[in-house]
Amino acid sequence: MIIDLGLPESIRSSGERCLDYPGLEEIIDFRDRHAGDKIVATNGCFDILHAGHVAYLELAREMGDILVVGINDDETVRDLKGQGRPINHIEDRVKVLSSIRYVDLVVIFHEIRASSFLEAIKPDIYVKGGDYTLDDLPECERTVLEENTLDIQILPEFTGRSTSNIIRKIKQDRGSFNNPNIQWPKL
Repeated sequence: MIIDLGLPESIRSSGERCLDYPGLEEIIDFRDRHAGDKIVATNGCFDILHAGHVAYLELAREMGDILVVGINDDETVRDLKGQGRPINHIEDRVKVLSSIRYVDLVVIFHEIRASSFLEAIKPDIYVKGGDYTLDDLPECERTVLEENTLDIQILPEFTGRSTSNIIRKIKQDRGSFNNPNIQWPKL
């Protein structure tokens, strides 16, 4: 299942968090259907899905009954990761992510920070990868988690498995694509 949280219908100038999102009603319906289930949430860019992502999602899912994955839209990935990213557009990233058997719901969010996603989902457990610490979580996300989440888990890091490493390797190996001595498989 996929829900686009959308952008807020209105922005409050008082600094009060705004939960007036177009997809919020669908998320509330989802939560209601799964009342009593332990909901685990995580989020990220998931630009080039790799074995580290899948292992991480499997571990996250084992912590509860339902795994909800928030995914940054293309603009926020660009803001977070820089020009040239994402490699895969949101439609492709969501299609691949939602096909993983451990994932019950994918929620697209359109802000750099996952605060609105977390406030909408209200997970029992929030999971981040081992490349994070509790101190690394932005204050706005930490505040939402402290108000709404029972547990925060940092999973072990899958060393060497990252989208950035994959991109780096492709760039390093680019010259070998034209090397006549390398036998590449026919596509």
